[in-house]
Amino acid sequence: MARRSPHEEPDDLSVGELIDGPTEILNREMLAAALAGEGRDPAATQDLTSAAALVWEGHDAGATQDLTSAAASVVGPAARERVELSQLPAPGPLYRRALLGVVPGLGGRRGAELPAVELVVRGVAVDPQRLADYDRVCGFRLADTLPATFPHVMGFPLALRLITASEFPIPLTGVVHVGNLITVHRPVTVTDRLDFTAWAENLRPHDRGRQVDVVLVGSVDGEEVWRGVSTYLGKQRTPDGGERRDRPERPAPPAPSARWRVEPRIGTEYARVSGDHNPIHTSRLGARLFGFPRPIVHGMWSKARCLAALENRLPQAYTVQVAFKLPVPLPSTVAFHAERSGDDWDFALHDQRGRPQLVGSIG
Repeated sequence: MARRSPHEEPDDLSVGELIDGPTEILNREMLAAALAGEGRDPAATQDLTSAAALVWEGHDAGATQDLTSAAASVVGPAARERVELSQLPAPGPLYRRALLGVVPGLGGRRGAELPAVELVVRGVAVDPQRLADYDRVCGFRLADTLPATFPHVMGFPLALRLITASEFPIPLTGVVHVGNLITVHRPVTVTDRLDFTAWAENLRPHDRGRQVDVVLVGSVDGEEVWRGVSTYLGKQRTPDGGERRDRPERPAPPAPSARWRVEPRIGTEYARVSGDHNPIHTSRLGARLFGFPRPIVHGMWSKARCLAALENRLPQAYTVQVAFKLPVPLPSTVAFHAERSGDDWDFALHDQRGRPQLVGSIG
């Protein structure tokens, strides 16, 4: 079998195979423990009832009621109940929970609908060193104002806690991150303390499974200052087999504004500053487990890098949305194009064959 050149672009990396949700790097010890039913961290396998225990004194930590009823016990009946946590969840146990969920006999039965609950953490401070590291990895200049994508990194553990709840209808493993929309209402500074709220909405069918929007809102002193909406695809077998549609002829890509060489270190460095240690971004073996010949870059790094290229031209308040079309292999060279129309921007990343990897707009 002929070997692939280390700089050759993969032939068929599509969004249908992209998994851009965080999972912990798998190793033999973790998998063996999971299969044997040993070493199961209680924090990794409990349901979200434990979150309610943080704000409801006297709650039985061993209870197994579902997420929605736990929230109702705290704040009373409502269209979407609120559960307040004392601090952001630790990602590690959540990753282990997701791992155990794919082991036969340990995953349990998932809910049919989205849990009618929102999770809240108040007073989250900005870590200046983490912000500086993030700016460096993504190409932003060092400043006291947060890049639009940084609150997503800060509050993501809250969204992750929601997604890994046993009642959530789509398992984390195998999730495809297909789009992200961020609205900056006003600049967020390093001295702001953010209250984060996360919930899921708009569960809907897709020709390859189901899609869902996970909303994360950042507020300061009761005022919403930032909002992010991540759209995820949960792949499922469909009656028609999920066959690919005929692809229309692709137009020629625009002339690039810049070309960027994306080195393998970006995968590990972004994992460190974001907390997203998905092995498809950091490990050749991990990537191969999910059908990729080599690691791929985080989708949210690609979005952040595009915004960094336009940083000095952005207004104080704006909305930026992107669709993730094709993954960016590590290493590879990408072509960045941006075009202004009035006060708005359209931008995109293309691979060396002219295929779109990310398309976005700012308005």
